Amino acid sequence: MTSMSARPAVTDHGAHGAGNNAAGRHPEPSGAAVSLPRGVTANPRVSQWLAIHGDGTVHVFSGKAELGQGILTALGQIAADELGVAPHRVLVLAATTASGPDQGFTAGSMSVADAEALRMACAEARALFLREAAARLGVDADEMVVADGVLRDRDGTCKTSYWDLAARVDLDREILGLASPRPVAGRAVVGTSAARVDLPDKMTGRPRFIHDLSLPGRLAGRVVRPPSPAARLLGADLAPVERLPGVVAVVRDGDFLGVVAETETGAERAAVALRQACRWREEESLPPEESMQAVLRGAETETTVVRDDGAGPGPAATRGSGAESAAATAPAGTTDTGDPGDITDITDADSDGEAPVATTSMAATYTRGFLAHASIAPSCGAALWDEDGLTVWSHSQGVHPLRRAIAQAAGVDIATVTVHHVEGAGAYGHNGADDAAYDAVLLARAVPGRPVHVVWSRADELTWSPLGSAMVADVAAGLAPDGRLLSWSYDVWSYGHTARPGYAGSPGLLAAAHTERPHLLPPSADPALAGGGGTGRNAVPLYVIPRRSIRAHRALTTPIRTSALRTLGAYLNVFAIESFIDEIAAAAGRDALEYRLAHLTDPRAREVVERAARAAGWPGQSTEDGVALGIGFARYKDRGAYCAVVAEVEAVHDIRVRRLTIAVDVGRVVNPDGVANQIEGGAVQSTSWTLKEQVRFDRTRITSDDWESYPILRFTEVPEVVVEVIDRPDEPSVGSGEAAQGPTAAAIGNAVAAAVGVRVRDLPITAERIVAAMDDWRE
Repeated sequence: MTSMSARPAVTDHGAHGAGNNAAGRHPEPSGAAVSLPRGVTANPRVSQWLAIHGDGTVHVFSGKAELGQGILTALGQIAADELGVAPHRVLVLAATTASGPDQGFTAGSMSVADAEALRMACAEARALFLREAAARLGVDADEMVVADGVLRDRDGTCKTSYWDLAARVDLDREILGLASPRPVAGRAVVGTSAARVDLPDKMTGRPRFIHDLSLPGRLAGRVVRPPSPAARLLGADLAPVERLPGVVAVVRDGDFLGVVAETETGAERAAVALRQACRWREEESLPPEESMQAVLRGAETETTVVRDDGAGPGPAATRGSGAESAAATAPAGTTDTGDPGDITDITDADSDGEAPVATTSMAATYTRGFLAHASIAPSCGAALWDEDGLTVWSHSQGVHPLRRAIAQAAGVDIATVTVHHVEGAGAYGHNGADDAAYDAVLLARAVPGRPVHVVWSRADELTWSPLGSAMVADVAAGLAPDGRLLSWSYDVWSYGHTARPGYAGSPGLLAAAHTERPHLLPPSADPALAGGGGTGRNAVPLYVIPRRSIRAHRALTTPIRTSALRTLGAYLNVFAIESFIDEIAAAAGRDALEYRLAHLTDPRAREVVERAARAAGWPGQSTEDGVALGIGFARYKDRGAYCAVVAEVEAVHDIRVRRLTIAVDVGRVVNPDGVANQIEGGAVQSTSWTLKEQVRFDRTRITSDDWESYPILRFTEVPEVVVEVIDRPDEPSVGSGEAAQGPTAAAIGNAVAAAVGVRVRDLPITAERIVAAMDDWRE
């Protein structure tokens, strides 16, 4: 269920005025310097972004991958508006290194924000066509307008079209940024819930996913992985496997093993036989699962000071496992009048002129285990070696970085490598897509001229894909006598959150680390804070607190392969911050909503919190035992989407999330239904993470290798989700794909605590952990 608010009226598409300013005119170059989006500086020619054809169609070349988030639909809407054509004329092509822009990875909820580059390219193309039309028709370009691709003067006596001029206008021109994008009031397509272009195939079962890819002469490939991360191959009898019916090739390169067969069934049988023919030496290399807190704290780390307003290490140094209250004096600090707002109102001196002094401190620790991507369909890839070079098909989130990584790992000229994006069934960050593509490359090398299609097993997907890191966070606060927050100290420990192809000078591909001449996998790193950070993502509370000290500690060694999983460190950080805010409010005898609003000055933040609470009927005192509401809030990456979630939870025999009520502000909304879809999906996935998901392992291997040992939320457990989308047409668009995860976890955790009277600070929140928390409370 979705509601939409604050959208002004827009013009009907049939009367599409599409000049370069509000009146539809084309401005002459002013000579002033123009700030170009990074996508334009990296891909500076109009022809890299679009092509206009004489048959009445427009092709848009996407640098972003369709991951199920609806980006191809949104990009088509943006292009249609900027060009002044009906949406059905626009076809957004899948990302490929053969043509189109290189926009790096589709990640970090940046696709819509990065679409400003496409908007500028389309505006430039429109200006070029208007100029050509004016010259041919002998009219003033300032008097030209566009309506569904028809270029005419204002009285309609002189006209032509994009399609008539398509062969005459050369789009292989540099984007100068002098053609202004259409004003908000003139956009008729952006802001509407245009139908998703990718859904008809998916809803009707027509082939669309890479798993359905049927290439001429296709062979089936399977890879036999080592039984554990530190295992080494001692020997393998390949001959019996090579003699199996339908087997085309058996490949060994160091510890990399695989088979190629005529059919999927033949490949599966050959892989089983090959696995049985291998002898491995295994070693313990994984940390003890039950001691991950101590392991992370004891690791050699790189510490980043995310924020320091003078709070000092504070009570967080106690690293307690429960909330602690004790008399303490907050360290002296200075008033912060920057983001998130002027805080003079809560740091005024007392009547004697002294700064407020904390009389109470609280501290707590929050953790999460490793998380798997757990896509419904396992990773998949295809590759073909022929006289033209190497062609790869992948559901990678970055075809250009993958191309560079494959060329490096395979030792070939990058000019001979082409990577095409094909959609996969589930993508939440750096999963096994890139690895599966390189598996296909190695197997296809043995059968030149025929494409090899590789599908991972469920066990491989859950045990060999990069994981989201385990994390531990210590948080402490100093409080004034009236409960006001005066100081905040936060320390978070984690492994790195990015190990995508090409990081640290390595291809970053799993099979490349197993070959005879390996490219080893360096420890995972973190994105720079300027890009949102990793371990420290969303570690700074948006609340007005005079003194804050936030530090992120990234472990420099990674015993378990970790990389980008949806929201990176924000999921745990928001859970910790918002849970602790609830604990402080309860200790101060304040309502959780009122306490948040008392420390929020950002009007957009306040609005999402108030709207979610109002829609959920806060405080909603239930007459049912074990039923309660909880709230969570964050602004993703502190500069992205604002999102507030209220969870209604039933915690009697088990934990069931009944309903999630969400308010979200993504600035200018391109597609309301698309935003709601992303928020709903993120909230449901977060519900699964928060209640069920945790990677299990012993000292040798990951043991959660199927849906029984790594359970996810079932359809019967999916809560009702209600989303209110706040549209702000005059604000820049930001992404929505990662806004709901942290607030949802916090809302569920806070609701559970309200329902059962004890708090679980370790994710996932299970019945067993609630019972353990009750036992600890009784003791």
